[in-house]
Amino acid sequence: MAQPISAVLDRNINALIQRRAAEQGTMSLQERIAEAMTNFAGSMLFVYLHAIVFSLWILVNVGWLPMLPAFDPSLVILAMVASVEAIFISTFVLISQNRMAAVDDRRADLSLQISLLNEHETTKLIAMVSAITDKLGIETEVDQQEIDEMKQNVPPEVVMEEIERQRDH
Repeated sequence: MAQPISAVLDRNINALIQRRAAEQGTMSLQERIAEAMTNFAGSMLFVYLHAIVFSLWILVNVGWLPMLPAFDPSLVILAMVASVEAIFISTFVLISQNRMAAVDDRRADLSLQISLLNEHETTKLIAMVSAITDKLGIETEVDQQEIDEMKQNVPPEVVMEEIERQRDH
């Protein structure tokens, strides 16, 4: 039997599920069509249907299935159909990827905001615990210089600038 999860975790899971449902609900008709086409093109059913259709097409047109007359003996029409289909499928995939990238950007922004809030709260907690240990005269193994560094708020802009500076060198 599965162990029950905490109320906070349950609330967070429900919030994520509702958020994804809301995102799906706000998709335009074109986005829903592109998503459906991408999902279909990425399925094994798509592969099986194409294997059957292309095989039959080739077998008929090379004369191995004489019950049907050849209509594309050079297979040029098949090549053209496959090329046009590939253009449309790649376009649908790109549309879906663009939408997913936008969703990922929003999630990354949310994750960053939560991380920044967590960092701020942790810094405040370190300062409070440090003040408590000082007030009570408790000796710790932690270096005071390290504690002083951890109590400093570091603006995210400074971190980003340092990352860029080190990346460029």
